Amino acid sequence: MHKQSGKTGTAAPADIGISQSRSIGRLRLPEYFPIAYKLALLFTLLISLGMGILGLVVVNKQTRLLQKQMNHFGQTVVNQLAESAKEPVLSDDILGLMVVSNNLGNNDYILGALIYAENGKVLTSSGIAPSEGLLSLYSRTEEFSPSNYKANWTARDEKGHALDVVSFITPIRYQDVIAGHAVVSFSRKLMNEAINNTITTISSATLIMILLGIVVAFITGKWISRPIHTLMNASRAIGEGDYDYRIQDRRNDEIGYLTEAFNNMASDLLEKSQVENAFSRFVSPSIAKQIMSNLDHVKLGGKHVEATVLFADIVGFTRLSENLPATEVAELLNEYFGYIATVSHLHHGTIDKYMGDCVMLVFGVPEYDPDHKYNAIACGLMIQALVEQLNQKRQQQGKFPVRFRIGINSGEMLAGNLGSSQRMQYTVVGDSVNLASRLHTAAEEGQVIITEAMYRDDSIRQRVQADFQQQVQLRGIEKPVSTYIVRHIRDRQQDMDKTIQRIISRKHVA
Repeated sequence: MHKQSGKTGTAAPADIGISQSRSIGRLRLPEYFPIAYKLALLFTLLISLGMGILGLVVVNKQTRLLQKQMNHFGQTVVNQLAESAKEPVLSDDILGLMVVSNNLGNNDYILGALIYAENGKVLTSSGIAPSEGLLSLYSRTEEFSPSNYKANWTARDEKGHALDVVSFITPIRYQDVIAGHAVVSFSRKLMNEAINNTITTISSATLIMILLGIVVAFITGKWISRPIHTLMNASRAIGEGDYDYRIQDRRNDEIGYLTEAFNNMASDLLEKSQVENAFSRFVSPSIAKQIMSNLDHVKLGGKHVEATVLFADIVGFTRLSENLPATEVAELLNEYFGYIATVSHLHHGTIDKYMGDCVMLVFGVPEYDPDHKYNAIACGLMIQALVEQLNQKRQQQGKFPVRFRIGINSGEMLAGNLGSSQRMQYTVVGDSVNLASRLHTAAEEGQVIITEAMYRDDSIRQRVQADFQQQVQLRGIEKPVSTYIVRHIRDRQQDMDKTIQRIISRKHVA
């Protein structure tokens, strides 16, 4: 990223880094949520979901495998017990049955062994034995389909602790005769511990993978979002008017094409800004802005508006220009016109054109101003007051003073683009404009002249002090025109003096 130079432009948009929030129900969400965090959250959810499903599948399969192994082992042991007890049961050899059951009881995994006859009589028992209710349940099942049977139940050890027990029951058959039943009870502790260990291992692995996923996702998100942040900073710089801002990163992907397009856009905006700045030096900035924002609809035409026109020129300019070199005359005009442009801007006026030593200002167009009459008069008085202070300094420097005369008129006029399709100018024309042009020639140096109709306006007479001058016959005007000399604006002299001092001081600093 590279920043060539800074510029001032339009007001910057609200900083998207400012912490704001919005409400959804009772939940407050941040207005700005970085894309790196979004990607990290998305990757974390995907990893968590994937590892969670994988863990459930592994735990489920492991549990089934352990149960299958235990079932197989239990059925094998109970079948062996039934086979070993077949002959002792048939021969009613209780001692032999006791030996067989006690041998099984020595195994750590076997909690008890039980052999009972077909009539339900217990022949031998060692360790924990199922309850009669469990055996009777098996008996009812066995009546319909004699087979191996498994039952899960809970027993109590000598200390009263609960034990998870699974018992396997199988009939003792001799040919087609059921001589009795063998029962072997196993502890589920080892299987439960194995399942718990599996769950713990899978959970730990899942947690580790999630944590690693969060880190990797955040790093990946930052890496992916870095060019987006670059574009965001660049767009912010463009929004602040820094059209020299360029992105120097070069990529061969979609971001690279977007970066190239952004740099081209910035170049176009810089060119447009330079054209607009140059254009605004030849026409009013407001008019230049309107034209540049609507280039496809620039055409000849105008509309009738109510506005005010001010003409100001230098008294005795011909004699003045004859006594000074051309360069000094140009410098003098540029200096005074620069002050007039500043004062005009303060009073919402627009410079329509310069005509030699004369300047034409328009108030109320192209931007509507309901107080255009008053602003035009205030502008004329401030111009005369400012010129008077400049003359004092010129006289102190041994230079002759420069005097202006100003004529102001208000009324209906035609405002718009006038000329030809090859060359046009935004200006105002009409009888009111012609009257203002003639009126300023009737003024003397240092005077601001307005018409009687303008002075009789309620919005002017209440705020402006003016004296009747005379009725004059102006060239091109059929009837005599009553003129008034504006003396001052009520309750504004002190403020005007301070404003003039600031204008002069800024010009000298510049």
